[in-house]
Amino acid sequence: MMPVSIILKAKPATGVITVTPGTSVGDAAQVLSQHRIGAVIVSPDGKRMAGILSERDIVRELGRRGAACLTDPVDVLMTRDIVTCAPSERTNKVLQMMTDGRFRHMPVMDGDQMVGLISIGDVVKARLSELATEVDALEGMIKGF
Repeated sequence: MMPVSIILKAKPATGVITVTPGTSVGDAAQVLSQHRIGAVIVSPDGKRMAGILSERDIVRELGRRGAACLTDPVDVLMTRDIVTCAPSERTNKVLQMMTDGRFRHMPVMDGDQMVGLISIGDVVKARLSELATEVDALEGMIKGF
């Protein structure tokens, strides 16, 4: 099974996109749109996490309260209890955690340092690549290559 560190190496080296606590939800939505990402880490310094805000969080609140939520600080909507993984974690375990928790983004922590953010799409792509490699190896054994 592939470790998360391999997924991180395949991602563009842009670093983790963050906003600071107190940023408006509307401004955070602009960051999501500008970077074409589905979640942003709320961090006072770009290294420590205060929370995570996803497009789902914003849409859910828009549905409840309308556009008024866009002026709220991200602190109001963000998830504070964040599930993380380590670079050494295996893709099958991470995929299971994301599926069980019903979330699509997971920060990657090396000790107390945030080193990346992976999406369920990243993990599924990695797993499909692993499975394709396994199929090729099995076909090779069967066919005698």
